[in-house]
Amino acid sequence: MKILFWGTPAYALASLDALVAAGHQLLGVVSQPDRRRGRGGALVPSAVKTRALELGLPVFTPQRIRRDAAMQAQLGALGADIYVVVAFGQILPPEVLAQPPLGCWNGHGSLLPRWRGAAPIQWALLAGDRSTGVGIMAMEEGLDTGPVLLERRLEIGLLENAEQLAQRLAQLTGELLVEALPGIEAAGVGTQQQRLSSLNLLPQSQAGVSYARLLTRDDLRIDWQQSALTIHRQVMGLYPGAWTSWGQRRLQLLATEPLVQRLADQLSPEGAAAAARWSLSESQQQTRIEPPASAGIAAAGQVLEVIAGVGLVVATGGCPLLIRTAKLEGRSATTGSTLIQQCGAVAGNQLGQQGPAVSAT
Repeated sequence: MKILFWGTPAYALASLDALVAAGHQLLGVVSQPDRRRGRGGALVPSAVKTRALELGLPVFTPQRIRRDAAMQAQLGALGADIYVVVAFGQILPPEVLAQPPLGCWNGHGSLLPRWRGAAPIQWALLAGDRSTGVGIMAMEEGLDTGPVLLERRLEIGLLENAEQLAQRLAQLTGELLVEALPGIEAAGVGTQQQRLSSLNLLPQSQAGVSYARLLTRDDLRIDWQQSALTIHRQVMGLYPGAWTSWGQRRLQLLATEPLVQRLADQLSPEGAAAAARWSLSESQQQTRIEPPASAGIAAAGQVLEVIAGVGLVVATGGCPLLIRTAKLEGRSATTGSTLIQQCGAVAGNQLGQQGPAVSAT
């Protein structure tokens, strides 16, 4: 099949590569324009544009495809049989959706209708979903509202971050697209209704619709009054962006474990051991010399325990949180004893407040 591929971030690379490896004829790639990145503000091409150029494919970068009639006509003149869209980043107008005779098809990183929109992977983690998946959807004018041809479900690990989950979903998206294309081609051109009917697509349910809104900088700052599980989901879902303050500097949290006893079988051995220590009843805690405080007594954000070679146990609005990997402002990401030494961490340090990260007592 002759394909025009639409995609922008690294998530779409597995799909582009899968289509090429399957022997399809790629007529070109449509991607978002180069964006200014870094302190120098240099223009940087998207991951998909970079790969397309490596493959020797023509690249088109419309600023706003909806408003660019000349670009619409140029793309239509390529004569593609089908448009395949994976995380392109713009909504295609009706004029574009009507161009390819076999339609426009989208590989979406959620089980629709849950998490329509721009950040489905992040929101699945933020919401604590136990599973997610990929759907291959016939595109229409609404935002991710089209009927679904194929879908696959994946379980989400408690300690899995957005980058790790995206890698698995990206690979699955490419596999499902390759699986879906022969059936789409066999359905023939006809009218859209005829094609969709012959493919037995499943209309999306009107129940369970949710939208994955764009995330902002305000979403990144950690509120230690929240529960350990909520903060952990923030760290995993917004990886690598969630942060708190350590004195006058930012501490970016990269790997955490919620020390919740009922989740012990999903924690690391070190996390499970810490959860057992910090899940004692109040009367049991009072009979112990170590650890020096309990989650119910310490202020939210206070370091309860420094575990050599492992990380920091921090009080939250519920059970404690274990910080395994973090990046102190101006330093590289680090873990275990190096993190403890880099921060000069001791029990009693207070996170989330401006000023010296010293004992709250």
